[in-house]
Amino acid sequence: MPAVKPKLFFIGVGNMGNPMAANLVKAGYAVTVFDVSRAKADNLIALGATWGRSVAEGAAQADVVMASLPGPVQVREVMLGGQGVLAHVKAGATVIDTSTSAVELVRELVALAKTKGVDFLEAPVTNAVDMAALGRLSIFVGGDSTCFEKHKPIFDVIGEKIFHVGEPGNGATIKLLTNLLWFVSAAAIGEGLMLGAKAGIPLHTVWEAIKSSAGNSWVAEHDVPSIFAGHYDPSFSLALCCKDLGLINDIAKSQGYDLPMGGMAQTLFQQAMKTYGPDAAELHVVKLLEERVGHMLRP
Repeated sequence: MPAVKPKLFFIGVGNMGNPMAANLVKAGYAVTVFDVSRAKADNLIALGATWGRSVAEGAAQADVVMASLPGPVQVREVMLGGQGVLAHVKAGATVIDTSTSAVELVRELVALAKTKGVDFLEAPVTNAVDMAALGRLSIFVGGDSTCFEKHKPIFDVIGEKIFHVGEPGNGATIKLLTNLLWFVSAAAIGEGLMLGAKAGIPLHTVWEAIKSSAGNSWVAEHDVPSIFAGHYDPSFSLALCCKDLGLINDIAKSQGYDLPMGGMAQTLFQQAMKTYGPDAAELHVVKLLEERVGHMLRP
């Protein structure tokens, strides 16, 4: 007889949470969803999800509470407080937070959950919205290994490469160090393209050469079309880039050193956010260079 699937409550169904929740519904899970904007859940309700009237009510009724939130501020707000998850989730349940959060906050929430008889797994995800829709995320799970194995079927629905990375906080560290490499590459890719473009080499040739060289990267393969299209990848905002870079540099400081590249990337992204606004797309860091040089990187 197949195992009974746990009842899920999914909080935060924006760019990343929505496709994750959709894949869980399609996989046969009973999913209740909640977001500050109900309209974001319309497609999920059409698929068969149930709308949750509040965080407190949804958490109380779930076997597993999942969250996909913008950052530590929102995670703290949703998890703590009188109407938060940890005040209402039942003993024996599990909380899985897929948000990119802060190491110390993760550890605080794990410890508090334990006092209530609740398991807490951090499980930040990466590989962007398109991979979320395909169920091909990479997931970095920190926390109890037995709890991780118990809920592996959930992770297998939303992800392709799932890593158990050990102690709570390690998931945030892994996710943020991969974002460090992403953001440094995003800032640098415009410089490489500009060098070729200003030399008179066709941009598509420059791009293909980069992808066929030691200079290739996920950014080169995935993000360059967003520069060429002039929309700069609106699926991820400059505000989120700056938030993550702050967390990245905080981790290094807590370990007793500074990140030269991380600090430079943070400065560049902050300049872009000041110029274009917090909601502007992440690759506006390349637009800074385009406008300074006076040459737009368009094939």
